Amino acid sequence: MKLPIPDRIPVLYVILSVLVLIAVVPMYFYSTQVEAINRERLKTNEMLLQNTVTRSLADDISQHQETLRMMLANLSSAIQVASGGDVGAKNVEAPELRALLENFVSSSRDIAYATLLNSDAKGISAGRIDPDAFLQRELERAYAAAREGRAYNGQTLVVGNGKSARTVMLVSTPVMYGGRFLGMIGSVVDLQFLIRRLQEVSSGGLTPYVVDSQGRLVAAAIPDYATGQDMKNLEIVRNFVDQGNKAQLAATKEFEVRNGKNRTAMLGTYSPVTALDWAVVVQKPQREAYRGIYEMQHTARLLAFLAVLVSIALSIYAARRITNPLQVLTQSSRAIARGDFSQRVHLKSRTEIGELAETFNVMSEELEQFVLDLRRAAEENRALFLGSIQMLAGAVDEKDPYTRGHSDRVTRYSMMIAREMGLDEGFLETLRISAQLHDVGKIGIEDRVLKKPGTLTPEEFEIMKTHTTKGANILRPVKQLQEMLPGIELHHESLDGRGYPYGLKDEQIPRLARIIAVADTFDALTTNRPYQQAHDPMDALRIIHSLAGKRLDPGAVAALTTVYERGEIRMQRITMAASAASAATPGESRGPGTKDAAAAVETTRF
Repeated sequence: MKLPIPDRIPVLYVILSVLVLIAVVPMYFYSTQVEAINRERLKTNEMLLQNTVTRSLADDISQHQETLRMMLANLSSAIQVASGGDVGAKNVEAPELRALLENFVSSSRDIAYATLLNSDAKGISAGRIDPDAFLQRELERAYAAAREGRAYNGQTLVVGNGKSARTVMLVSTPVMYGGRFLGMIGSVVDLQFLIRRLQEVSSGGLTPYVVDSQGRLVAAAIPDYATGQDMKNLEIVRNFVDQGNKAQLAATKEFEVRNGKNRTAMLGTYSPVTALDWAVVVQKPQREAYRGIYEMQHTARLLAFLAVLVSIALSIYAARRITNPLQVLTQSSRAIARGDFSQRVHLKSRTEIGELAETFNVMSEELEQFVLDLRRAAEENRALFLGSIQMLAGAVDEKDPYTRGHSDRVTRYSMMIAREMGLDEGFLETLRISAQLHDVGKIGIEDRVLKKPGTLTPEEFEIMKTHTTKGANILRPVKQLQEMLPGIELHHESLDGRGYPYGLKDEQIPRLARIIAVADTFDALTTNRPYQQAHDPMDALRIIHSLAGKRLDPGAVAALTTVYERGEIRMQRITMAASAASAATPGESRGPGTKDAAAAVETTRF
């Protein structure tokens, strides 16, 4: 028996299934916490290992130093007994004393040289090396300390050359008898034993070395470092030097070693050798020191990554079952937002999303029909609007039979100029309407002035000038035409400030008015008027060029010239009736007092 299939699967069930699948995420966070704990433990173990190594080396050095001091004390006692408390010039070279000194040197392979000096700095010596100038200077310092009753631990030195070179250190003790200074025993210790111990622990990337209280190298396991080299450039050594006598305990620190532009992260530990004011230092690159940590991290992260991949795969599968329909709906909604109302959603889903898709399709159909109706109405309104403007401009042109078609031509020339100047479509639409209506104010000019065939008197010319402000005042109540008013009111302004109605200059004149002014001037010069014979287009352009920068905008003039030279302007000469043509001689102005064509432009009513 088949179970009934529900018509709709609630989205809640699907979301709950996804949440169950992603429950593995807490497990991932738990694993990262465990990894962090283990990482800290491994890190602590590595620090403990370094601490143990340095402490062991420091103890070995201290033990060796104590043994040497004990041997020197025994030798001092033996010398006192053998000499009877007198190591003066006669007794210092006694065979018994020399034998004691030679036995002291031969008793340990770490003693390379020994000397006995009396209170007069005279004495005997024995050993495998001969003191050089540096070692002799150390003997002098040791002798001075001995006279003050102090033991002396000298600086480390390198004696010999090549394979026979040895790192040595002078250790001395005063010989006293009954509180009286008898002399000094100085022994040169071969530090090869220390180098061997350092080499024994230099494994697994660990680099051990010993420095003195000034941060100078005493001995190292590798030849990269030289005895006496200043090691304070290493932060771990600098910390030891800065501690001074306070450095009693081992310290571990992470720091960087710079080699040119390269930097290596290091982990280092130092342990003080208090008997000598030295420190044993070991350091290791962190990539080696924390290798176990990195391997553990790698394994843990790999397992976590695999678990996450499985979780993500299942989550993606489940999420897509939910999001694919929503994505289709989103894409369709975006298409509608862009104006494409033909989009339909095709989904086969028994969830609420399927019902939403059906509702969406119904809404899209209704929106598409509604937008089509709006577009049709908008186009009809725009056509009616433009037709009304064109009829109004035509009515103005018809009032003056000498300027019939003037508004249409000025509009056409203005659009050509603006397109050549690369202006945007929004500006072009404003320009089209403004140019078409630029002379609408002439509807308020008395016929006796507007249609007067002869020269206007100054009073009549002032009346004619008012057509710009009249046109702006007529159209100002219409909110949709506010952007067009500058072209209507200011197209007779001049760059040099001699225009009207306000005498504006340069950039005070809007671009809209400057373009219309050039187109208006060109049409006025190339059409027959009762007071002016039409100019040849090239003559008209020459006149306009003479006014560029003075009255007319140079950019608009250049654009008009380019358009004409490409042949885009085809002149249809407007001829007037013979009686009208004879009413004025060629070049006659409608304004007072003009003598040439360029001057005629200044007062011509166009």
